[in-house]
Amino acid sequence: MDLNKYLTGKTSLNDYVHCLNQNGATFQIHYWGVMPKHYDNQLHKHSFFEVCYVVEGEGTYIDDQNTFTLQENTLFLSRPEILHQIKSEKGLSLLYVAFELLESESSESWIRIMETAKQCTEVILNNKDEMETAFLWKSLLIQATKRQNEFFEEMLSTISYSLILSILQDFLPALNRSNHKHDREQHSVLLTQAQLYINDNLSNSLKLTEVAKHLHISGRHLSRVFVSELGVSFSKYVQDERIKKAMILLKKSNLSLKEIAEETGFMNVQYFTRVFTSMMQTSPGRFRSLFVDQNTTTFSHN
Repeated sequence: MDLNKYLTGKTSLNDYVHCLNQNGATFQIHYWGVMPKHYDNQLHKHSFFEVCYVVEGEGTYIDDQNTFTLQENTLFLSRPEILHQIKSEKGLSLLYVAFELLESESSESWIRIMETAKQCTEVILNNKDEMETAFLWKSLLIQATKRQNEFFEEMLSTISYSLILSILQDFLPALNRSNHKHDREQHSVLLTQAQLYINDNLSNSLKLTEVAKHLHISGRHLSRVFVSELGVSFSKYVQDERIKKAMILLKKSNLSLKEIAEETGFMNVQYFTRVFTSMMQTSPGRFRSLFVDQNTTTFSHN
């Protein structure tokens, strides 16, 4: 494969992508590289991470006195302060990037991840087929040639960050097994969907089993999501949302108490009044009077 078509993209990346800041991590990118023919270099070390991908060719990689075979679709990692060297008689077609985490601008969890990466023992990955990281890398280089695009820099930044994450996942399999984060993300999605459904259907009965059925999960699962994410039960959340909506309607509408009770899902005005008074320490009527200008019979914006 001819890497010359990617050289323009490499130039753009070195011009525009120097720092990536997302999700609690700030990465300094020292350089991007595209080398159509890479032969031998000297034994050396860096103070940062360098990752190379072999597009074509054969050679060897020496890392901390260990020797590895390089071939097409090989991804290899040079860790900070580790002596390493690349050798090839006929030349390697390489993509490479150098980066490090700026700890002063990153979260503790990211600092721990990168400390783990420094101790990584599997520094070379050989694949028969092109790996996902390679597809992402080439897509980035192609995108980097399109300077005329309106969101050029934003797209380069987003894809570059995704590439760094993909590289780290390749060399740190434990990241892929960290299901606790995945579980939290799944819970957050379910919680958002449940909240949207509840807020859009407050005039209905909103039983736990009915909402869970709408989300295609069990009632027990939905109940756990509310307790773990918000620290309240499903029923308490629904009741609180009914009262919040009732407060808005009392302040900003001319609806009767009976109509407000219906809009917020209470079975009758008496039950609505009892729950509202218990939670707000004042009756709905008294609450409304606090927000009505008695002289003009218009509602204030306070």
